[in-house]
Amino acid sequence: MELLYQLNLRHVRALPIVAAAGGMSAAATRIGISQPALAQGLAQLERRLGLRLFDRHPGGMVPTPAGSVLVQRITAAEQWLATALARSGRRGFNPVNHLSMAQMRAFITLADAGSYVAAAAILGLSQPALHRAVGELERLAGWAMAERRGRGVALTAAGRALARQFRLAAAELAAGLESLLPADASVRLVVGAMPLSRARLLPAALARVLPAFPGIKVDVVEGAWTDLVEPLRDGAIDLMIGALREPSPPDLVQWPLIEDRLAVIARADHPLAGRASTAPDLAQYPWIIGREGSPLAAQWYALFATAPPPAPVACGSVMTIRELLSASDCLTLLSPDQVRVELDAGLLVALETDLPLIPRRIGVVLREGWRPSPVQRRFLAELAEVAGPASAASLPFSE
Repeated sequence: MELLYQLNLRHVRALPIVAAAGGMSAAATRIGISQPALAQGLAQLERRLGLRLFDRHPGGMVPTPAGSVLVQRITAAEQWLATALARSGRRGFNPVNHLSMAQMRAFITLADAGSYVAAAAILGLSQPALHRAVGELERLAGWAMAERRGRGVALTAAGRALARQFRLAAAELAAGLESLLPADASVRLVVGAMPLSRARLLPAALARVLPAFPGIKVDVVEGAWTDLVEPLRDGAIDLMIGALREPSPPDLVQWPLIEDRLAVIARADHPLAGRASTAPDLAQYPWIIGREGSPLAAQWYALFATAPPPAPVACGSVMTIRELLSASDCLTLLSPDQVRVELDAGLLVALETDLPLIPRRIGVVLREGWRPSPVQRRFLAELAEVAGPASAASLPFSE
């Protein structure tokens, strides 16, 4: 994102207009700058990227292939920005024309950090400078974005919506820039990892991607579905991997990769180990179940709908579950992949049972309409290879 925030937003927004009009005059007029300033800004952008974005001809300007890629991303970002500031209420005034990258960055950082002190430290600004940037944005939009709460800041409802739309616009622009950079350039991949992705799929796919992008920075954000889904919608993470939900939320796309079969897991010397166990046998022991609302919890409640056994612990941490199993008579439902090391070492065991365990679909969750950058596309392709041919046949994006 560093390159993105060094750019002039007006110059960037002019590129689709230049492409549509075939020249700079209309674009300069529409976004409110002079044609020489726009020409200088475009030349500077091309120098930064080391690419020509337009071919100049006597009859006008035509986007190069690189320019066409960037124009598509800017057009998508422009829609988010227009939505973000659509309620300014001043007739004939387009607030996006007066928006700067610095204001966008300041507000996104404030929303993420939760206080002016923390956001100013991240940005390397003084607090008065950050207050001015946010204040200018509030005057531009015509409504309050944030209000003080003790030592922190709480965004208003309008502020939360604006932060989401700014993040999504920034994500589109960053993906467009990354699409034009060489493979060894600095690129970022942010993956939301639900528990069932961490044992095999995620590390195997990352191991394949890392050599192809020497400049990559991968940020793995661990959590349950409820922890990750809003950051995904915000554009703070690129995609999620883990157990899919039924039905799929309407604003998200779910891409199944594998089916995971659960097992009843216990310590190796558990009283039920080494023999077939029925549901009444299993109901005699305490259980560790998934957190309320999780697929694991739903399946457990379905298995024991008529006479549920005691379930004193609800937990989503595999590490905590492993330790509890080892030190107690507790049972739990888990994927064998999640405790493969302990099973192979003879510390835990998968019990033989007659429970009707339903397979779960494990896969990727994406925003509706999301288009991957080259590194994101490669990562998804490697996930498909790791998962097997069935998933590769239905990649969740257009080639």
